[in-house]
Amino acid sequence: MNAPERPPAVVVGVDGTSTSRAALVWAAEEAGRRGIPLRIVHGLGMPVVIGAYGASGRVAVDELREAGHGLLTESAEYVRRARPEVEATTVLAPEDAPAVLLNEAHGDDLLVVGSRGLSGVRAIMLGSVGVRASSHAPCPVVVVPDLERPPPPRGRVVVGVDGSRSSRRALRFALRQALVVGAEVVVVNSWQVAPSTGSKGPNDDARALHEETFDRQSEEVIAGLLADVVDDRTELLEISAVRTQADPVDALLEAANEADMLVVGSRGRGGVRGLVMGSVSQGVLRGAPVPVAVLPPHSDDE
Repeated sequence: MNAPERPPAVVVGVDGTSTSRAALVWAAEEAGRRGIPLRIVHGLGMPVVIGAYGASGRVAVDELREAGHGLLTESAEYVRRARPEVEATTVLAPEDAPAVLLNEAHGDDLLVVGSRGLSGVRAIMLGSVGVRASSHAPCPVVVVPDLERPPPPRGRVVVGVDGSRSSRRALRFALRQALVVGAEVVVVNSWQVAPSTGSKGPNDDARALHEETFDRQSEEVIAGLLADVVDDRTELLEISAVRTQADPVDALLEAANEADMLVVGSRGRGGVRGLVMGSVSQGVLRGAPVPVAVLPPHSDDE
């Protein structure tokens, strides 16, 4: 049965950890910026609890349910104080957290999780207990780092591109996000050429030619994506490009140091393959000092 229709919303998972609190704070602000409702979600994981505690599992479930209600009430009260204009609703479900979040998220939503807790983004993308690996988020996912003091707004959204369809979705999302927050967009494309060995010779000439070729291709990739994605709403945005011979993780993290958000696709080419499985994606999620927006394979942002 299809889920009932509802307006687009920001959906955030909470579990009482400091990371999920950071996600809630960011999600409330984002719902306010977008002028859309906020859905605060908590999963009890009842089948897991009952299986672990046997006959006494029902008592444990009652305790978890009471604690869950308290957590959701506290979270909603925070939103009402911080962003009174945001319509906040709560969802307490018996399933584990990843399953609840995936069930609650619709294609037009924005799903927000903390970088730890709720099994982090791995639970959303790959699935966890009771979630099949094929169940992917149908909408963009924002992973919020656990920072005691979020940095001040910098008015910049950074997006990594490689010419793939996934990076095209990421660029489109980044442009729309920039409209929401009133920011500029920095488009990052990086490549690597194998280091030269030995003394200067023909290999150095070949390396220089490769660098020139990659640089030209990088320029073409960015220009082509912008031509495809920029529309009447985003053509007036300030857009700049960073083309560099560097490790993709290093290039993206360096650019993110002066940004409000880093945006990446979950399927790419070469070293940017898969935001969950690839080394680039793992490095970005581990090291990013700002929220990272991920465009999963099933998020039809086209």
